[in-house]
Parts: sequence; structure tokens; C-alpha cells
Amino acid sequence: MNPVLHGLAANPSLPPEAVDRLIALADADLADILACRPDLGRDQAVALVARVEDSAVRLAYEGRLTAADIDPVVHPQVALALALLDRRAGRPEWARLFAADPDGERRAKLAACPGLPPDVVERLAADPDVHVVAELAWWATPDVAARLAGHPYAEVRRAVAANEATPAGTLAALINGAGLPAALHCLVCDREEIPFTHDPHCPRPDCDLLPGASCDGSHESVTHDTGLAALQNPATPTGAAVHFAEHPSLLLRRALAARPDLPPAVCRRLAADPVPGVRADLAANPAIDDDLIRVLAQDRDPDVRRGLAYHPRVPLDVLTHLAGTTKTGETLLPRIASASATETGELARSPHPAVRMLVARRRDLPAGVRDALAADPDAKVVKSIAPHPGLSAAQLRSMAQRHGIRVLAKVAANPDAPPELLEELALHDPPTRKALGEIARHRRATAPALLACLENGRARPVAARHPALPPPVIVGLLDDSDPQVAEAAAANPSLPPQVMLELVQQRRVLG
Repeated sequence: MNPVLHGLAANPSLPPEAVDRLIALADADLADILACRPDLGRDQAVALVARVEDSAVRLAYEGRLTAADIDPVVHPQVALALALLDRRAGRPEWARLFAADPDGERRAKLAACPGLPPDVVERLAADPDVHVVAELAWWATPDVAARLAGHPYAEVRRAVAANEATPAGTLAALINGAGLPAALHCLVCDREEIPFTHDPHCPRPDCDLLPGASCDGSHESVTHDTGLAALQNPATPTGAAVHFAEHPSLLLRRALAARPDLPPAVCRRLAADPVPGVRADLAANPAIDDDLIRVLAQDRDPDVRRGLAYHPRVPLDVLTHLAGTTKTGETLLPRIASASATETGELARSPHPAVRMLVARRRDLPAGVRDALAADPDAKVVKSIAPHPGLSAAQLRSMAQRHGIRVLAKVAANPDAPPELLEELALHDPPTRKALGEIARHRRATAPALLACLENGRARPVAARHPALPPPVIVGLLDDSDPQVAEAAAANPSLPPQVMLELVQQRRVLG
């Protein structure tokens, strides 16, 4: 890996002639970066494929190659990549070519393509490799999915259960078995004498069974996963899903608890579940009503109360009660985000700092509410409001002076922080690592501020990429002992074009 060449390959200001030279030097890693350049021309894309054949797949996904550029015999992976694109850039004859490919992995990739010709779909549905049929089942149209639900392999049925295009009646049948023949095979009983449970630490290097996969004749591990896939599928009918409310599997009950279509009786049953994880998933579910919310608010488990804090309709009196006892991180809670202007004002005037901190995370506050929170005596509230747009330089400076290192990083993250304030924060004694990281990526950061950021190990690679860094400094960083810094400097758009050309030429000579 050459970090300087990699940085140059990503540099948006790289001259076209330098791009050509890098193509001539490219290895697989460098080609992967070059393939993502938005200014890469068709001729350059073709040249890159000639240099590094594997780059063709990325180029196809990036839209740099078209069907006219591809010979599916010479570049089979590229033709397949084109066929995989949602814009359906491949050709029908390619699908027929790959349907007969001896490589099962290619047939499986083909099976995931949209809009395949009907004859290709039929051929893939009858493929002898169960992985190919399962991949087709994941993406199949409703009629094909319904037909594959009766496939003799349980793995195919699991894929049908995950397909959101599968008809509701078919999904219900996969859960209750009504109207479907019993599955005859799974990958476990096909290979092992049952009963068998696969060792999660299996020492066999050629074994591809999933950890814990098991079969006692009922294909139980795949059957379990089929139920899980169905529960996570929004197309599964509610009446079929509630079948799992009493299931011994924790994973299945948790998946059920997260479904937004649960009837009240099932919600009440899951609210009494002995496992906190089930109750926590239910607590965040929009399906529960106010009465159940208030019941769960008394739950002793912190994960349940945290889940409830994320409920989009949690009553504000419940949320304010939870605020003092429940850690919710720095995320803006849904109920706070949807609060009315009147509610927002009341929250901002709460006597409890934990509540004021919640509303301070909004970034669309009225100026009066924003300014009141900016003057809050509590550092946690100020830390939450500091990145809010519209705050003046005087307000931001006052925050920093009143609360010091506790709020400096958030002040530095404010998009309206003026250059002179960023310089002051960068030179703060003692230095604040998080603040330097924010300054290093701030669009208003100046050269003096960035030079201070270069003194910090974590902020240094970020600052090295900032276009406000003086060109001589950028050039000096190209030889930095930290490869991340050297790569960032090479990717800096303010690196002089002539230096870029010289760097590429030097590497060419050295190579």
C-alpha cells in the first residue's frame, strides 16, 4: 500500500493527466479508489479495466462502464454486475449465459438480479444448488415466491419468509404449515447423521454450516430462522405473527415485540414477559397505548425505561419522569422532536436540567428558546444546545468561558462558529482532544487553528485533509511517519497540481 498514491487517487483536484498516470500504476487497491472518481471518463475506465481486471465490477456499479463495453465471456463478473444494477443495464442473453454457468456463486448472484427473463427464472428455480434457489426466493416475484414456499429444502422456505413480495397467505402458511408439504431436507441433515448440532467452533476448514445449526429430523434451526424472518417481514399477517407470543425462543418473542401491528392483548402479554429484552423492545413499539406505557414506566429494568423514552407517543409527563433516571445518549428522542411549540417552551422551562437537556438537542428551536438554553447554568444543557445553528459568536464564547472544557467540543462543532473563536478554542490550555477533532473538520477553520490541530495525534489526519491548510504545510505532511496523515495530505484539494504530477512521476520511476 502506498498511502500517498491512495490519497492522490481520491483527490478531487487531481489533474486529468495525473489520473492517467495513476491508472498506469494501479494495483487492486488503487484501482478501487480510482473507480469511484466522479470525473473518470469512459476511456479511462476501459484503461483501468485493462490494467486491473477486477476493477471492472466496481466501475460497473459506479456507472462508468456500459453494456457496450463488456464482453461477458472475457469479463463475466462485470456483465453480472451490470445485470445486478437496479437500472437493469445488462442484456437478456447474459442472463441465459450465466444461468448455465458451472460456477454456482455466479448463478446465485444472477438469481438476485431484477427483471430476469421468465425462462431464466424457471431454470434457476430448478437449480440443483439450494443456495441458488434460496437467493432467487429472496427476491422473487409474488407468484414465484408462493411456489417456492413448498420447496423441499427448508433453507429456500426461509428465504421466501424474508421476501416482502411473498403473499400474506403464503407467509402465514410458512408459520403454521397449513397447506404446505413438509420440508424434506435442510443442509444439516443432508450432510450429517441426525440428530446433529453444529459446533460453533467447528475445526473443519471446508465446513460452511452456520454456527449452532441443528437438525433432529424437523430441521429445527432453519425452521426457527424461518419464523424469525417472517416476524421481521412487514408483509406477514398479524394473526399469524402473534402465534409466537408464547414461544420459548427469546429471539422470536423479541422480534414479535417490535412489530408495530400488535393487538392490545398481545402487547399486554409481552409486557409481562420475564425477559427484559422483550419488554424493552415492546416499550419502544408505537403499538402500545398510554396505559401500558405507564405500566412499563415503572419497570425496574433500565433497558425497558430506555426503550420507553424512544416511544414516539410517550406522554411528556412520563418522559420527564424518565429523564432523571434513564440514560438516552445524545440522540434526539422522537417525542421531543415532535413536540409542539407550546410543549417545547414548557420543556425548556423545566426545573430539571435533564429535561431541558432533552429539548436542547433539537436544532429547530425558536430563537427565544434557543437563547434561553444557551444561557442555562447547567453545563449538560449548554453542551446539548451548543451546536444549534444561529448562535452568535458572543453566545458561543460565553459558553466556553462559563463551562470550559466540558462544552468546548460542542461549541467547536457549531456550524456558525467564527474563525477567530475556532482559533481560540484550538489554542485552549489544556488542549481538548475532542474540540481539536471538531475544529480540524470545521469548514471555517483557519490555518492557525489547523496548525494547532496537527499537534494532536487523533486530529492530525483530519486536519491534514483540510483545504485551508497552507500548501507548504500540506507538502511537508506527505512524508509524515503516520500513513494516515500522508494519505490525507495527498488527498487535500489544496495540494498544488504540479506537486501532484511530480509525486505520480516519482512513484512511476521508483516502481
